[in-house]
This record gives sequence, C-alpha cells and structure tokens, in this order.
Amino acid sequence: MLGNLDNEVIFKKAFTDPTVFKAFVRDILGIEIEVEKIETEKKSPLPPKGGIIEDFELDIFAESTDKRTCIEIQRVEYDTHFDRFLHYFLMLIAEQQKSSKEYKIERTVYVIVVLTAPYKISEKNGKPVLDEVLLLTLNPQTLQGKIRDLYGHQFVCLNPNHPNEETPQQIRDWLDLIYQSIHSPERPVLNTKNEGIKKAVELISFDNLTHAERTKAKNKEAAKIVLTMERTAEKIEIAKKAILKGLANEMIADITDLTIEQIEKLRQEIQ
Repeated sequence: MLGNLDNEVIFKKAFTDPTVFKAFVRDILGIEIEVEKIETEKKSPLPPKGGIIEDFELDIFAESTDKRTCIEIQRVEYDTHFDRFLHYFLMLIAEQQKSSKEYKIERTVYVIVVLTAPYKISEKNGKPVLDEVLLLTLNPQTLQGKIRDLYGHQFVCLNPNHPNEETPQQIRDWLDLIYQSIHSPERPVLNTKNEGIKKAVELISFDNLTHAERTKAKNKEAAKIVLTMERTAEKIEIAKKAILKGLANEMIADITDLTIEQIEKLRQEIQ
C-alpha cells in the first residue's frame, strides 16, 4: 500500500530523495542535473511588498552543483489561480537581478507545479482548462512564429486528473504514480522499470514509513479536513450574501465554486 502523495509529508519524503528528484527532473524537463542539497519550505527570496503575495514558500527547491540551474517543485492539493504560480516563477528569476546594474540572469529557472485536484478555472473565453500538462516559457518569437532561444526558463504544470493519451510515457509514469497513490494506493499499476518510480514506491510504501512519519502525515490530513471545512463554510456565507443581493445561481457558482444544487438548496433555506 502506498502513502498518499496528496499529503505534504509523503510528497516531500519522495521528492527530496536525490534519486527520485533527479529522475523526476529528467523525465519532466528533459535535463540531467546534479544537486548537493534539496531544501524544503524555502522562504521567499525577495521581501514582500505592497500587492505581492506574502506567503511565499517553496515546497522543494534545489540548485545544480554548477550553480547554473534552479528547480522548484510545488505541490498543490487544491485548485488555485495561475497568477500565484506565475508569481513564484517570476520571483525566482527576479531574485537573481540583485541590483539595477545586474540584469544578467546567470541561472536557468524551472518551476514544476503538481496539482492533485481537478482544475476549477477557465480561460478568458470561459472554456474550462482540462489539460494534463501545461508549459510556459519566456522565449520571444517573431511575427512569423519563430522562437528565439534566449532564455531557458520554464514553468510546467502537471494535473493527473485530466489524462491525455498524447502525454509522453516518461511523464505518464509520474502522473500515474501521483494519481494512483491517491486513488488506488492498495493496487497501483506503475512502471517500476523507471528507477525514479521504483525508488519513490519504496519510499512511500506504508510499511516503510516510520511511526513518526505516519503520525505527522495523519496530523496533516486532519489539518486539511479542518481547513476544507472552514473554506466551505466561508463559501456558504458568501453564497448566502450573493443570494440576498439577487445574483443568479450560475454567477454565484463561479464566485464560490459551489454547485448549482448546493446554491439552490441554500436559496430554499433562506426563503
């Protein structure tokens, strides 16, 4: 039986292992990397300022031994706005420009976000986002669409809840690991021929978790349940106020992420 990679304790145990980390980076980003230190809960590299997200903490962070590459892995168990991820990405780049005279960026920055919940966001045209892998690079392109490879910086968002048969196998291996650890931990079907997957399975197998790790993981799950309840209660209060102001169910659903059925039930209770 596997530990749940939706749990912060289990996720960090797996992806701070050098073998797992390097294999994951190789398969997702297509680069080989050597690291000496893999950090967790690294604080914001830049001090917060007005309008900037203050709670800026990197889940897993490492620099290559040659000091040329920065990689950050962020786990998110709930859907959030992409602006937050973009903030992390750009701050890691901006941190290297320490003064107005030092515009050159010495290190290539990679951010990998692992979302364990289905997306609840849409494009500007209202079309829902249902992609398993999303990529963002900062390279400019000509009017003819030719990309000029000036920067190697890359942002990758992974969401195993939206499977796509065209996803490359080396990426599929990791998405399967994440998804099945959450939804089929007792009978996972995984590609253990991949050395990184094999090592991750060993690390998060329930029998290999220490008593302290199990306790800490349970505490994290309990805290998540409380937080979810608080968020739901907050959404319900917002929905009630919106109902009293005469907003339509569809608009309230967009604002709160509650279902139409939940909103209609609240409407009946208020009446």
